[in-house]
Amino acid sequence: MNFSLPPPITQFEYDWLESTIGQYLMSKEMALYNDAVVDLFGFNALQMGGSRMGLLSNSRIPNRYRASEFVREVPDNHIYCSDDFLPFSDASLDLLLLPHRLEFSERPHQTLREAERVIMPEGHLLISGFNPLSIWGLKSSLKKFLKRKPSYPWHGNFIGLTRMKDWLTLLGFEIMTVNLVCNMPPFEQAHWYQRLACWDDFSERYCALWGGVYFIVAKKRVPSMTPLKPQWKITTLPSALIARPTQSRPTQKKDQ
Repeated sequence: MNFSLPPPITQFEYDWLESTIGQYLMSKEMALYNDAVVDLFGFNALQMGGSRMGLLSNSRIPNRYRASEFVREVPDNHIYCSDDFLPFSDASLDLLLLPHRLEFSERPHQTLREAERVIMPEGHLLISGFNPLSIWGLKSSLKKFLKRKPSYPWHGNFIGLTRMKDWLTLLGFEIMTVNLVCNMPPFEQAHWYQRLACWDDFSERYCALWGGVYFIVAKKRVPSMTPLKPQWKITTLPSALIARPTQSRPTQKKDQ
């Protein structure tokens, strides 16, 4: 079944992030992003999407920008652009954040190719996405089956962690760390999160593979050229001290 995706940044997303489940997700993801960006350095950093979350607030990179595809009435973003055609030159960003961008992108492959293009060698790419092999992914599949147009975020095309890692590897990224969080089922009521707080801690430690959200830190690697040593041809220089014959044949004829 194919579903048309609404604009990535809409009022539906902002309203959902204000809900109980949205607040739960933001608390988990912001902790991961804050821990990751504090040790990454450079000059230019960009957060593409997820404007409700200030994921670069803990970064020490001097030039930090937020970008979005959706122009809001309140200008809380610096740049408005498409994530599959970023208005940046090649190798110009030291850090790029894609919080839940790929599952809501119409062309996720092109989005990753653009990310590889604008990130400089040894730069970092941070990705968070919904895990389809989780209760969150199951809820998304059920809502798509029962409703023609499910609401945010269940309408997105969730990408598996293994597939995401394969895509990044093909583009020359090295996977540095992977974390899975949000092991609580996506409840709408706040009291369930309070009652199952112990389960949340236990599952993140022992059942992290089933977390509803994965978080990837990847570094762009550029294969270095191996210099070839020249094969010098060794020639022996003649020495003036070595006696050499001056004639190859005798000059006098033998007596007959």
